[in-house]
Formats: sequence, structure tokens, C-alpha cells
Amino acid sequence: MKMFLRRYKFFLFTLLTVGILTIINKKIGFKALSIAGYSFKEMALVIPPVFILLGLLDIWVPRETMMKYMGENSGLKGIILAILLGSAAAGPLYGAFPIAAVFMKKGVKFTNILIFIGAWSTTKIPMFLFELSALGSKFAVTRLLIDIPGIIIIAYLLSTFVSKEEIKNIYQKAETLS
Repeated sequence: MKMFLRRYKFFLFTLLTVGILTIINKKIGFKALSIAGYSFKEMALVIPPVFILLGLLDIWVPRETMMKYMGENSGLKGIILAILLGSAAAGPLYGAFPIAAVFMKKGVKFTNILIFIGAWSTTKIPMFLFELSALGSKFAVTRLLIDIPGIIIIAYLLSTFVSKEEIKNIYQKAETLS
């Protein structure tokens, strides 16, 4: 019981807070519950396909292949592949992190993982197509041409500022998640 309480203390605290809020002001309490329910439903629709794809990636793509195309010695092709994979991805940003963990298990370079996450959050193809139609090609292409170098620069800066020991610890934690 103690372990349960310790593990879910933030969730239980939030549940208690929303319960008290609902008692004090039913309208706001029910609105908070409605928003939480919607978010839960959205996550329940996104997470299963992401984990199915992760399982397939883990089984079908050998570690050697991932290291060849996105590992330490991948160079420009690793950067381009990270951008393409992140841009083609569907779903909210929290879907990128389990994929990043599998990439770590497969030996993908830390910088390429950061580029993948940056591309997932910024350069999605559907977003680019929407911007083309709604805001015009000049805006959409300009934003993309600014974002891609920005993502690469930020990824290299982060990998420079994060110590090798910390990166090693991150990779070890990813290994224990399986």
C-alpha cells in the first residue's frame, strides 16, 4: 500500500484537488474532469499505434542497420534521416519519446535523436501543408528553412553541453526500459 501511495502520490493529490474543487464549484470541477477525460481519450487513441510501431521497429530493424544509418559515424545521412522520420511522424510530441528510447537501444547517435525530436515537434509534413494553404508558400518555406538549421544547431549545442557521462546514463536508462 505504501508503494502504491508513493508511486501515485501526484495523481492522488490531483484527484483530491479536483474533488475539492468540484465540491466548491461544480461547474469548474466538471470542466476540469471533462478536459482530463478528453486528454485521456486522446492519449488512449495515440499510444497503442505508437507502441505497435515500436515493437515492429525493435524486431524488424537490426541494431547494425540503425547504427549504420543513424549511429555515431552516420554523418549527414543520419541528420537527414532523423529529420525525415521526425517530419513524417504523426501524433503529439509525447509519442516521440518512446521512439527515441528505442533509437537509443539501437545505437542511434544522441544528436540524431535530438534532431528527430526537434523535427517531430516542428517540421511535420501535415503542418507544412496547412501552412502552405493557409499562410502561403513564402511563409511556410521560410519557416521551414529557418527551423531545420535551428533544430540541427540546437541538437549539436545540447549534445556539446551535456556531459558524456550524462549521455551514457540516459542510454543506460533506455536499455532498462525494455
